[in-house]
Amino acid sequence: QVQLVESGGGLVQAGGSLRLSCAASGSIFRIDAMAWYRQAPGNQRELVATITRGGNTNYADSVKGRFTISRDNAKNTVYLQMNSLKAEDTAVYYCNADVVNFVGRGYDYWGQGTQVTVSS
Repeated sequence: QVQLVESGGGLVQAGGSLRLSCAASGSIFRIDAMAWYRQAPGNQRELVATITRGGNTNYADSVKGRFTISRDNAKNTVYLQMNSLKAEDTAVYYCNADVVNFVGRGYDYWGQGTQVTVSS
């Protein structure tokens, strides 16, 4: 079994910054792609950013230039640095990881979510 634990959410004023972390633990041989998603009340969950094991990144247009995704493969951890936050960034943020276990099977895991609230 694998657990993803997020941290770093909170309340911040518009224009401020937050850094989210997501640490994976458990039966992990390798983690391939990792990602951050978010879900605002009444909305569907949307992709925010992705990062491959090799460090290639992609971002939603709404966060390009403001958010940066990174990872530490040795720590099985993914980060999301969020700058110039806007009220519309308010959501529950979830991390996602494609995990390969010790028998070579791949599974998709989600964290429990962390609330980010941006006051205008």
